[in-house]
Amino acid sequence: MTHRIVFSDQSSDSSFSVLNKNPVEGFSAGLIDDDDIYKWEVVIIGPQDTLFEGGFFKAYLTFPYDYPLRPPKMKFITEIWHPNVAKNGDVCISILHEPGEDKFGYEKPEERWLPIHTVETIMISVISMLADPNSDSPANVDAAKEWREDPNGEFKRKVARCVRKSQEMAFD
Repeated sequence: MTHRIVFSDQSSDSSFSVLNKNPVEGFSAGLIDDDDIYKWEVVIIGPQDTLFEGGFFKAYLTFPYDYPLRPPKMKFITEIWHPNVAKNGDVCISILHEPGEDKFGYEKPEERWLPIHTVETIMISVISMLADPNSDSPANVDAAKEWREDPNGEFKRKVARCVRKSQEMAFD
């Protein structure tokens, strides 16, 4: 059985076309392997005027076969210290959560995955997450605690180390 990824305008290459015609500042995205449209590599440039400024953070975006009905998974492969990124690199933001009701009552259904989301809207949300962490629902409890208690102390020091490492590894 052959699976085909279908993007919002029903064309498998539409996300590439849209991103190429209207590039969004702050990230780049492309296939890891031209023969596998389900696995993308993205590089997010740390947003200006944030602790992440100057960083080059690589991540994988893995789409399920039934996309766009279900969200992709995103995992940073560059080390990043952030309340909404698990220590293993998994990104935890509302629009990447399965659609429907949140069994914990924390998120509204409209904040979760909707089939209208694109690579562009995901990346914009992740860039926004870097600029404005949500420490109320952390994937990394230690980072959330540091962010809440002293964002310009230990948290800032760890983020600066990640930014430096990301710069050193940016062209590997």
